[in-house]
Amino acid sequence: MKVALWVVQSLLAVVFLIVGFTKLITPWEDIVAMMPFAATVPEMLVRLIGITEITGAVGLIVPALTRIKPWLTPVAASCLGVTMAVAAGVHFARHEYGGIGITTLLFAMLVFVAWGRFRAVPILERRRKMEHITEGPVPEHAPVY
Repeated sequence: MKVALWVVQSLLAVVFLIVGFTKLITPWEDIVAMMPFAATVPEMLVRLIGITEITGAVGLIVPALTRIKPWLTPVAASCLGVTMAVAAGVHFARHEYGGIGITTLLFAMLVFVAWGRFRAVPILERRRKMEHITEGPVPEHAPVY
């Protein structure tokens, strides 16, 4: 389960980094040609969506990898899941049925990561080294900072 979660997290992070940077740095005319919905919304909204996707991609990997505030990983997956649910709704409302499949797949993968990291295989927060304070090994019941 741990390996499956890391693989899915990594795939999602790559996808959201690519899509996010595409929305952020691609010239507006090219975005409108690639993404039909962009013609009906303000440019800054699309750029903001790109920033949130990049932030979410970082949140899928960095907290879990460093074990610093690892609870942020399932939160990032949940937030990106909400984004994908909204995106599927937008595709449906605009009769862009081809876009619903990929957003639904990404949503399902994000739900898997959120469930896996909240419940099935949560990542424990890293313990600080306290040996200099306790003059010995850190006891198991020591608080996590």
